[in-house]
Amino acid sequence: MNTAVNANVVHESEAQRQHARVKLPAKLRLLNGAPNAPLVKVEDLSAGGLSYIAPNPQALRVGEVIKARMQFLVDNLGLAMDVELLIQSINPTTGRVGAQFQNLEPQDIATLRHLITSHLAGDIVSVGEVLATLQRDNFTRPRKNKAGEGGMGFFGRLRAVTFSLGIFIVGLGAFGFILKTVYGLYFVSHASAGLVTVPSLDVTMPREGTLQSLVQVNHEAEKGAPLASFNTNMLEMLKGGLAGEDLQPAKIEELYGKQLSGTLTSPCDCVVARQLVADGQYASKGQVIFQLVPRNTPATVEARFTYRQFRDVKPGTQVSFQIAGEDQVRTGRVVSSANLTNNDLSTDIRVQIKPDESLSSAFIGRPVEVVSDRGPSMNWLIDKAVAAGL
Repeated sequence: MNTAVNANVVHESEAQRQHARVKLPAKLRLLNGAPNAPLVKVEDLSAGGLSYIAPNPQALRVGEVIKARMQFLVDNLGLAMDVELLIQSINPTTGRVGAQFQNLEPQDIATLRHLITSHLAGDIVSVGEVLATLQRDNFTRPRKNKAGEGGMGFFGRLRAVTFSLGIFIVGLGAFGFILKTVYGLYFVSHASAGLVTVPSLDVTMPREGTLQSLVQVNHEAEKGAPLASFNTNMLEMLKGGLAGEDLQPAKIEELYGKQLSGTLTSPCDCVVARQLVADGQYASKGQVIFQLVPRNTPATVEARFTYRQFRDVKPGTQVSFQIAGEDQVRTGRVVSSANLTNNDLSTDIRVQIKPDESLSSAFIGRPVEVVSDRGPSMNWLIDKAVAAGL
């Protein structure tokens, strides 16, 4: 087998013509500006150009652009087409000139291709077919971004990237909102009410009268230390013990005008948590004046949950809470749970929560938002990953 390579062999695709040449009965009038423009015969014609015999080839040069008018005879009717020709070759011996079409209109291209195709197929060209070809749209619209073009500019690309990024952020936010909503619906339980509480002692008014406190709120008071002074009239002190002459109007008026003062003392080593009657105001007998908290007594949080959430707030459950007026989220653990009332059919559960960090007595009585999150957390995921050896 001969494997020698013949370097003189030319592949067919390298030498074939771009357009098929046909011999169409057509004439060409050269519009060179003269009054009597010469009329020559078209030797051969293709979709890309034509050739003709020039009457004066010496006057032409390669690369020159000339104007001409092609004339066809269709059904005894003349069809003219103005064209621009770029001279590609000139044979000075025979006078043959090869030219290429320049700046053809879409309708001229469609008409020219129809004439050439019909001639190659052996069909007879009619005026109706030519008019139908001119009426229809024979070309598609060019693509906006071709492979050879540079595409969008810098600002166009920036605008496209910004728009895509905005759509992505909006979609990501919507997905996050839906995910958070579903998570809160299935894994988070909220308390219907909550309050910071502590075991407290109530100090009541022994007699009717006006009050003047001697200590400030959130300050310590040792056992037996004075908390406040009060003023009451003599008649109040002797009420129920008057008889005989003491019930005379003059005697009663005299007793009513006399004032007695007394002092309220602390029953324990406590902290004054609240003062319920302001200084100088009148208080009735038995009315609560102060609320005292035993010193070093930790504050707790009491919350109320619905009965259907009792599995989420069992003793030992870790919860989080936020006290009104604070931005900090605190944590704690449920230490006990019971029905809100003594009724066995109560629909609410009272839960007592022990905070992980001690609370100030200033928070006593403040409302609290309590949340029990039983969903997977980052620590839970990390423990699972460590257990799997990742």
